[in-house]
Amino acid sequence: MPAQLLSIIRLTLLEALRTRLLWFAVLVVVAGAGLALFLDSIAITEGREIRVGVLAAGLRLAAVLLVSLFVIGSTLREFDDKVVDLLLSLPLPRSVYLLGKLAGFVMFAVILSGLFMVPLLVLAAPAGVLLWGGALVAELAIVAALALFCLLTFQHLPVALGVVAGFYVLARAMGAIQLMARGTFYDPGSLFHVVSARAVDAVAFLLPELYRFGPAEWLMYDPVEAAELVPILGQAVIYTTLLVAAALVDLYRREF
Repeated sequence: MPAQLLSIIRLTLLEALRTRLLWFAVLVVVAGAGLALFLDSIAITEGREIRVGVLAAGLRLAAVLLVSLFVIGSTLREFDDKVVDLLLSLPLPRSVYLLGKLAGFVMFAVILSGLFMVPLLVLAAPAGVLLWGGALVAELAIVAALALFCLLTFQHLPVALGVVAGFYVLARAMGAIQLMARGTFYDPGSLFHVVSARAVDAVAFLLPELYRFGPAEWLMYDPVEAAELVPILGQAVIYTTLLVAAALVDLYRREF
């Protein structure tokens, strides 16, 4: 079984190389560095903070898009080309196939995060960049597991990609939504306001706190302690495990 798992991981990484996703990631890094230099030339004050914040946000968004597209595109291609049917006709448990694919996607996310850390090392303290990179890997692991689950559930690229995008945007914005739910016009004596705020809290409880994953402040100012990464990694393990379990249920229910 370990040999089968390693083979699937290897094939997944080879597919990433053959589709030239890493070359596209290099172009993203170059474009991000060019944007940072442009912002440096027009910024009047806090030029370094602006460069780092914009570059980190752009690289994170690009990483999420690349991982989502790779996971959904790779898995959908294997289903359409009957590769999954061929693999599962062999003495290969479905759980091994799914875990191997996910492990390959996570390894691709690690490589991608390391590549995106390179331009930030020039602008920010190495300790802060390492923590930011670790949080990015945790975030991409959740995104990869979610994309795999969505494709197995909906079996259509636009729907799966839309669900992943909606989930990610909601989880990223949930901190701001909670603040707005108890903002200036919040009336604790109003039943509607109280119920709305509690409903927002309930949704936030079910979602990972992605807005806490690698904030730009880690790069702009003095780096935080490494202990800040522990709850982030814990959330990544919990949500990835839940999504993998749900994906396994869908995979075992499918007939090939």
